[in-house]
Amino acid sequence: MQDLAQTMKAEGASGRWGVILAGGEGKRLLPLTRQIAGDDRPKQFCRVIGGETLLHQTRRRVSKMIPPQQTLLVTTAAHERYYADQVAGVPSSCMVTQPQNQGTAAAIVYSLMRVREMNARAVVAFFPSDHHFSNEEALAAHMDVAFDAAEAGPERVTLLGIVPEAPETAYGWIEPGAPLADLPEEKVLQVKRFWEKPSKAHAAALMGHGCFWNSFVMVGRVSAFLDLIRRTVPNLLESFESLRRVLLTPEERDSARKIYSELPQIGFSDAVLSASPLDLAVVRGCGLGWSDVGETERVLSVLRRKGVKKTQDFNQTENRPLAWAASAS
Repeated sequence: MQDLAQTMKAEGASGRWGVILAGGEGKRLLPLTRQIAGDDRPKQFCRVIGGETLLHQTRRRVSKMIPPQQTLLVTTAAHERYYADQVAGVPSSCMVTQPQNQGTAAAIVYSLMRVREMNARAVVAFFPSDHHFSNEEALAAHMDVAFDAAEAGPERVTLLGIVPEAPETAYGWIEPGAPLADLPEEKVLQVKRFWEKPSKAHAAALMGHGCFWNSFVMVGRVSAFLDLIRRTVPNLLESFESLRRVLLTPEERDSARKIYSELPQIGFSDAVLSASPLDLAVVRGCGLGWSDVGETERVLSVLRRKGVKKTQDFNQTENRPLAWAASAS
């Protein structure tokens, strides 16, 4: 693994990097994924929408914005039987395999350690692997704005907010503030605060006040992310600093296993983002056709928008859709 990292350092790799987060369990969607795949694989390794897995779709989408050799894939060791065939050809230096899933904060810190080792000045974007975007060209344009904002303001992290279509109670919401004065466009706003999973009435009020859904797509310099983490969960960052001396060596796996055995479950949104709104910016995302396909009804909604009419095949009593969902194009 060191050979590739050293080559990239020597050749002066592009400053834009990506991380695809694919280590989650996908438990809420298990009734659907069991029906489609016949096993308990997490949703990102399942053909939930169309003929490709959500992971394949995410990798293809990200490859249009960031070179694949500068895109890291964060997985969990216990899921290897589900993803091994889907990551064939991915360089080992781009595979960040967690010994176990300890929440999004650990996954993000581990991947930041790896990116820093290969390009300490990188601007890195994080992409969940279980989301759907119907307009990928619009996504790429919005990500350019987010990258520009992160490059212009090296101390801040920029989030992709989604203009809401409904008062969704299961999403996190971002309340924006004023446009950032150091950027020419008014597409990038200061973050004022976060609201997690509000009531229906509160969500309607947030929607009426111009708040956004939090897509959990975020961009910032490696140093900006690490500074945020250092201020909010310093013990977590300290735990991973011991990994630095063995990154990209055969000893990395054993060291990571020891670190993870002592980690608590920490969510990045709650522990880091919500605690640091003034260090964050948000891009106003519209026309993206975004959905977090974490629940069956959201999958059905995406399929209906794609022209699938057979929603009557959904068995409401057993809370499971039939196999037509997997083959929808």
